[in-house]
Amino acid sequence: MAKAIRQISRELPNKTEEQAQAVDEILQALTDNKEAVLSMINLAKELHELKVFETADALLQQRNEVGVIAMQQVNQPAVHNIIKSGFGLFKFLGGLQPSQLDTLLQGVTLGLKRMSETGEKGKKQSIWKMRIRLRSPEIRAAMTTMVDFMEGMGEAFLRSREKRE
Repeated sequence: MAKAIRQISRELPNKTEEQAQAVDEILQALTDNKEAVLSMINLAKELHELKVFETADALLQQRNEVGVIAMQQVNQPAVHNIIKSGFGLFKFLGGLQPSQLDTLLQGVTLGLKRMSETGEKGKKQSIWKMRIRLRSPEIRAAMTTMVDFMEGMGEAFLRSREKRE
């Protein structure tokens, strides 16, 4: 009959065996990911040549002073206005349908292109030719759009004035 086990002794690896096993695991991971490791080394080399690490280290060493300067700059009234304007811009863009914005931007792009072409040619146009051009459907559409735009803008100005009063 077998003898009963009364004591279990656990073998703990010593420190050198643990280090050797860790080194083996690291080397295995490096060989498995050779291309990624080489890319990271190349990236680190480029960043070092650009002195990015030195700059980041200097910023971290002087983080308190840099933080104070940054907060002073953020507390400027102009920065507050920029932030408020940014939120207003996002609110404005959110209120537009994507197709409306696309049409508007295409019109602005084409108008600027034609305007620059006219400026490059330096061609003067007589009042008679301008009068004839005013009858074109494109000019009429643009003029109608601009008048509607000005009408809407004027309405918003009047509402704003009424709210202030």
